[in-house]
Amino acid sequence: MSAAGFMPDEAVIAGIRKDLAAYEAERTSIRRATMWRLPLSLGGLIAAVVVLALVLNLISDVNEQWLSTLHVYLYVVAFIAAFVVYYRAMKPADAANASFRNRLLPIAFGFIKNFRHEKAVMPPSFAVLPKATVGEYNVMEIDDSISGIFDDFYFELYETLLIQRTEKFDSTTFQGVIVAFGLEKPFPGILIATVRTNAVLSFFSEIFGGGLMEVRSGVQELDMAYEFRTGNVEAAQPVVSGQMAQALNWLREAWPGEPARIALKGKDGFLLLPDKRNFFELPASNVPLDYKAHIEPMIADMATMLATASLVRKIGS
Repeated sequence: MSAAGFMPDEAVIAGIRKDLAAYEAERTSIRRATMWRLPLSLGGLIAAVVVLALVLNLISDVNEQWLSTLHVYLYVVAFIAAFVVYYRAMKPADAANASFRNRLLPIAFGFIKNFRHEKAVMPPSFAVLPKATVGEYNVMEIDDSISGIFDDFYFELYETLLIQRTEKFDSTTFQGVIVAFGLEKPFPGILIATVRTNAVLSFFSEIFGGGLMEVRSGVQELDMAYEFRTGNVEAAQPVVSGQMAQALNWLREAWPGEPARIALKGKDGFLLLPDKRNFFELPASNVPLDYKAHIEPMIADMATMLATASLVRKIGS
């Protein structure tokens, strides 16, 4: 299950390094052009505002020069225009970053067949995810979405932010990566493993949890950390006590931080990995790209996620 087994070979790494060098030269050229374009554009805007303000002074009352109503309107428009100027000046650098990332990801993730990358698109599998796995939310944001075939199974992986928004405050229900895949053996019903809440919330989860009842793994440390809920206790009990307990124990070592969640529903499996990192972005245009610092960790994270999903999909088989 080590991510090392999925890292590119030396020939692929050499190709990536060559692409990085070429792209870095392109980024440097764009960055230098931006360094000139931005101050010139902003300087031109400031000069235009000063000239217009002087013209307005000619028709303003002596006591209102520089501060008349028309002056205020001018300053507000200029303030908004400054953001537009900044955006237009930085756009070539951002576009170059996105373009190179689109070329880089299929090469870096060469162990994924039929690789596909999308941005801000809801994957079909999300509609199947049992709602009890993530709780209540009314705002959803999908960032990067990647799909393909790994270890002979099709998967969808997407960076997801789910928020329960009210008039007074926002509460993050889930932030991290969701991996969806087909199970080797369908589970007859729904089985979820989520972080254990307090006793009061657990009581209400049984009442309002859509008929899902709690089962225990028999491993004290695991049962203290997780709630296992299902609509099919008879089928769930041996799974929770066996392969799911083993998978969650391995997950605690492979994915440190907030505990992962697992959901099984018929032929569909889900692995939810809470994390606030943005896994598939390149650094800002003023940060030199480095294979070891920026690309290799990205590949290792992806390999770990998919290797873990490969383990989870075998639960119950």
